[in-house]
Amino acid sequence: MTRSAPTYLLAIDQGTTSTRAMIFDDQGEAQAVARKEIACAYPQDGWVEQDDREIIRTVLDTVKQVLAELPAGQWPLAVGIANQRETTLVWDRKDGQPIYPAIVWQDRRTAAMCDRMTQDGREKDIIDKSGLLPDPYFSATKVKWILDHVPGARARAAKGELAFGTVDSFILWHLTGGRVHATDVTNASRTMLFNIRDMAWDRELLRLFDVPEQMLPEVHACDHSFGEVDRGLFGRPLPIAAIIGDQQSALVGQGCFAPGEIKCTYGTGGFIMMNTGTNIIQSQNRLLTTVAYQIRGKKAYALEGSFFSAGSAVQWLRDGLEIIRNVAETESLAGSIASSRGVYLIPAFTGLGAPHWAPEARGALFGLTQAAGVAEIARAALESVGFQTADLLAAMRQDADMTFDRLKVDGGMVDNQWLLQFLADIMQVRVLRPRVLETTAYGAALLAGIGSGVFGSLEDISGFFRYDPGVQPEMIEEDRISQLRGWKNAVNSACYYSRG
Repeated sequence: MTRSAPTYLLAIDQGTTSTRAMIFDDQGEAQAVARKEIACAYPQDGWVEQDDREIIRTVLDTVKQVLAELPAGQWPLAVGIANQRETTLVWDRKDGQPIYPAIVWQDRRTAAMCDRMTQDGREKDIIDKSGLLPDPYFSATKVKWILDHVPGARARAAKGELAFGTVDSFILWHLTGGRVHATDVTNASRTMLFNIRDMAWDRELLRLFDVPEQMLPEVHACDHSFGEVDRGLFGRPLPIAAIIGDQQSALVGQGCFAPGEIKCTYGTGGFIMMNTGTNIIQSQNRLLTTVAYQIRGKKAYALEGSFFSAGSAVQWLRDGLEIIRNVAETESLAGSIASSRGVYLIPAFTGLGAPHWAPEARGALFGLTQAAGVAEIARAALESVGFQTADLLAAMRQDADMTFDRLKVDGGMVDNQWLLQFLADIMQVRVLRPRVLETTAYGAALLAGIGSGVFGSLEDISGFFRYDPGVQPEMIEEDRISQLRGWKNAVNSACYYSRG
């Protein structure tokens, strides 16, 4: 029997360092991929910005490229959007032009504002409502900063002339020709303006951060019908059937649908997320409570910890120090020596994330001797990724009061087999790498399939998740404890030095 022509689903994965478009068929197999890098600007210490025009241009260019690779006469049934979260834009409703560059999630310019809120006793209210800690990471203080520092912005916002959104909203606005201003529950839950219990914008938080309600996008479930791409962009209509934040999309793309399932994505930063089902777990270790997804009317929450530098630490070796030619070199360099000789890299280029939450911290190298060279520094950079993950997993174990014997990993860094072994060793868990490494795009495509009716539910895609043989821990326990102790001392020293 001849199989009928496949149904195609398009995914847009707009990340911090690149934009990727991918097309999958209805069996979950990738058919086409295009990727374009996107630059960050660093106008001051701790500031990180992006050009909004480049964001949209890379989206359009990559989508056009993958559409051209489809068989003649074929077209995607729907598109799903996944995006870097927290990155903040404010734009003019008339022409869609931002009034200030996109302020990236890594940006720390509002650290003092967050400190004042904590000192004023507002932290508990913010955590109870939003699940988030007062930190520059999130969107609320970013939009307040824009309104406070761009001349005339606050008055224009009060008149309803300006729109606020995270990257998904900005892309949606431009794809629909300015007809739709909306977001989904996962991205809304990362703004520090959204009540994750009521699943709605919170007026008390809006007053606290002085953000006019008329700026906000409408909030919908992840599998909502968000409108249609303007046919002038690609020549044919294209329904937008899903939007989801990138880390939640990776959770879906890893098939983590049951409470207790956990994944970590290694991109620019590292993002570990555990599905907690319908339970809202309030962390005692300064982790975050967030919305995992809302699909087919069912919502799930997650416990999350993020660290700001994973792949960016390796990029620093290449672009900043210029001691490697490409990121792949770190695998052979790390494996060429028996140890890092006591060298620790604290990659706090834009502060330390969970569970430390030290925005004032800055990067440091500890333990250098004349015996240390390029290999030791490269190995220390990779080890820093494992140590940061171990910190988060230990906190998550305590908060959830459960043990984990496996960790699903994805993202650009997990091509590195040495890193996978170190992750297994330092955390004493089995590490599983999926066959489809681009799980963020995969999750967005699968959700577009649900939103457009290709799949009826999450259960319908349960057979789509396949993994390589797992990596088992091999490190001697005494060595593991010693390395973790050295890491903890280095982190404490980095924080102390930065405060001094």
